[in-house]
Amino acid sequence: MVKDQITKRIGIFGSTGSIGKQALEVIDANKDKFSVEILTAQSNEELLIKQALHFNPNIVVIGDEKKYSKVKEALSPKLIKVFTGEKALEDVAAMDTYDVMVAAIVGFAGLKPTIKAIENGKTIALANKETLVVAGDIIMKKAVEKRAPIIPVDSEHSAIFQCLVGETRNRIEKIILTASGGPFLGKKPNFLVNVKRDHALQHPNWNMGAKITVDSATLMNKGLEMIEARWLFNVKPEQVQVVIHPQSIIHSLIQFEDGSIKAQMGLPDMKLPIQYALAFPQRIANNFPRYDFKKPNTLTFEEPDTKTFRNLVLATDALFKGGNVPCVLNAANEIAVYAFLRNRIGFLDMTDLVERTMQHVPFVEQPSMEEYFESDGEARNFAASLIKL
Repeated sequence: MVKDQITKRIGIFGSTGSIGKQALEVIDANKDKFSVEILTAQSNEELLIKQALHFNPNIVVIGDEKKYSKVKEALSPKLIKVFTGEKALEDVAAMDTYDVMVAAIVGFAGLKPTIKAIENGKTIALANKETLVVAGDIIMKKAVEKRAPIIPVDSEHSAIFQCLVGETRNRIEKIILTASGGPFLGKKPNFLVNVKRDHALQHPNWNMGAKITVDSATLMNKGLEMIEARWLFNVKPEQVQVVIHPQSIIHSLIQFEDGSIKAQMGLPDMKLPIQYALAFPQRIANNFPRYDFKKPNTLTFEEPDTKTFRNLVLATDALFKGGNVPCVLNAANEIAVYAFLRNRIGFLDMTDLVERTMQHVPFVEQPSMEEYFESDGEARNFAASLIKL
């Protein structure tokens, strides 16, 4: 006799962003396997209300307290509990009403609720790479202590995770993260100096949110992923490498101590790693497009141009220096991207702003969580002071 399948209860923290919306698409296509228990958003109340009316979660959190009354009123006929504010986000993350957190809040803001979920032993489908960039040492220790599985949603880290299944006794020699190169692959500084917001948001392969799309264009995204991989897979900084792969078919590779290399391949579609993280350890059928070997594509690889895209150098420096440096790098970059998206600074200015902030904030070798938050605040304040009004 086959036992009834237990439905996983999902909390989507950041449901109105790119990852959150795609996670809901995966859940909608697999109603027998997943249910939506929690939805949260910072300020997009219209979409949050629409999502809640469709999926009927138990709890909704709107970060912006000015939007609370509108959300509360719209959802009151459904008897959905509505909360607001940063503290509410943390409290809800700590609740026992769900099984899996989709950690999709963009940037540093996702750190506190993710910590709360880990402290309560939740499975984390991690899309917020900044959580491990900022405080990877503390987060991973806490995850082990609380037996909270962390399953990556980033396509690159999902690829490495998938390649490691069944390899627990085998030593990793090198992790190789692939990068598309973004929309400006092959371009030089004399071209990039004139790049505007709309140009940077035109990624050739992936459909992502604005912040991560800009990070991809500057290669900062790949730098952050290097730091994330170092903690997620417990390797040394020198064991993480980046290679440019413009076609985005091979999502990353892992080399073992015998020289063998395993790769995970597929068309660039974030719904695939999202579905894998939600369903793990199962693989479930879907109707996503498949790579067609009858129409072979040339798969190419090249070294990143670190002279032009210096963000990758800054991130590598942060990876090797450790301490609070990755936290400072991330904070300065968030301010830089925010300013660039509002046409306050130029494309190349983002790198200069991050570099100057890294030079300014004092180094802390083994920060406490409190010192991480202090470093983040100091880095943001200094970076913001460099932007001309």
